Amino acid sequence: MGRGYTIFDTALGRCGIAWSDAGITGVQLPEAREIETRRRLFRQFPEAREQRPCSNTELAIKGITAMLRGQDVDFSDVTLDLAGVTPFNQRVYEAIRAIPRGETRGAEQIAAELHVPGALNSIAQALTKNTLVVIVPCHRVRDVGNGLDSLSPNSGIISKRRLLSLEGARPHAGLTLFDAFLAVDRRQAS
Repeated sequence: MGRGYTIFDTALGRCGIAWSDAGITGVQLPEAREIETRRRLFRQFPEAREQRPCSNTELAIKGITAMLRGQDVDFSDVTLDLAGVTPFNQRVYEAIRAIPRGETRGAEQIAAELHVPGALNSIAQALTKNTLVVIVPCHRVRDVGNGLDSLSPNSGIISKRRLLSLEGARPHAGLTLFDAFLAVDRRQAS
């Protein structure tokens, strides 16, 4: 089969997915236009050709589509191709995949879990190299500045905050004006 990719519809727009014989190699969430989604996939996987998805890819597409509709999804049955991923980054991705849906962890918590407390920079680099967004849910890791509105390289136009809201999470940072007024009203009622 070699390397393939396909573009598919979701509730948030047209996504892309790339795979090899070994498993999924990349996910691209929607850009503003489909042509931009295709360009980003092509830049990352220039050897991939548009093909019909295999069963593993279909399973991943089904999960991504459901996740972007706000449904709880388990990607543990999806086979990933991590051949080009360093062993350290693989450990980071395993730790991230263990974070429950709707919860977040700080990069320092991931570092402590991996027993590498001084590796915040390395963890940040692993996050930026994650081509398997949603399947390896890097949106569940808070940046040092708690940048939940930041965009990940493969998350297209969708922010971490948006992905977390689809999971039902209430991020710690950035109360809305409504939330702030509601908190004041609750204190006054007490």
